[in-house]
Amino acid sequence: MTARRRLFPGGWLSAYAFLYVVFLYLPVIFLPIFSINTAPTPKFPLTGYTLKWYQDLPKTPALLDAAWNSLIVGISASVLSTLLGILAARSITRYRYPGRRTINGLIMAPLVLPEIILAISMLLVMLQLGLSLSLFTVVLGHVLICIPYSMTVLTAGFEGFDRSLEEASADLGESAFGTFRRVTLPMVAPAIISSLLVSFTISLDEFVIAFFLTGTETTLPIYIWGQLRFAAKLPGVLALGTLLLVASFVLMTVAEILRRHAARRTQSEGGLYA
Repeated sequence: MTARRRLFPGGWLSAYAFLYVVFLYLPVIFLPIFSINTAPTPKFPLTGYTLKWYQDLPKTPALLDAAWNSLIVGISASVLSTLLGILAARSITRYRYPGRRTINGLIMAPLVLPEIILAISMLLVMLQLGLSLSLFTVVLGHVLICIPYSMTVLTAGFEGFDRSLEEASADLGESAFGTFRRVTLPMVAPAIISSLLVSFTISLDEFVIAFFLTGTETTLPIYIWGQLRFAAKLPGVLALGTLLLVASFVLMTVAEILRRHAARRTQSEGGLYA
């Protein structure tokens, strides 16, 4: 067996996947490396190692305000998109009605439409409605972007749900809303939590929508964009970007663990998604 086959047992397809991953993530790896460099410019060789840029982050009031705004927008967008996703996923997976697939396609449309087109369209709509640009308009824009991701996670949860449990609850005299609250929601809780985490991550990293819809209150991506104009601010931007990268990775990892845990329970318990 040659060295190439040992390294890529799957042949050219494995080699392509390896090169693709390297191309995609190699620039990201440089981010934390340069964030601990003592030199203010990102270049090799590194002149030294320091955590100064991280220590200076809490001392920047504008950064703290942007982080607080991103937290507000992220929580609001994730909760709203998950609530709307629960209703939509429940309707699409449980009921059969004319136009169901069309409605599902329209909900998923933001995944394939250019974000800049969505941002400009939402900006025009907001201005026509007389709404002033603020964190509220950013939340509305992020909800539009997050709902398709929320739907993807929640639809899988509702499709694996054992409907006989709801029938048993109804036979015992529970109301429709009570069954939904006491039986359905607890069973799909992993999918709901996963939807919240994914939506929050998408909202936290979203730049284009926030760039067009934000007013005087900036979010973290907008703050980073503004700091890139100043060369002296670049080390702080690298440190902040590293923290956002780690936070996004942790949230997405937890969401994926919950999704796989729920999928395993679905297979082992005969279709019960819990």
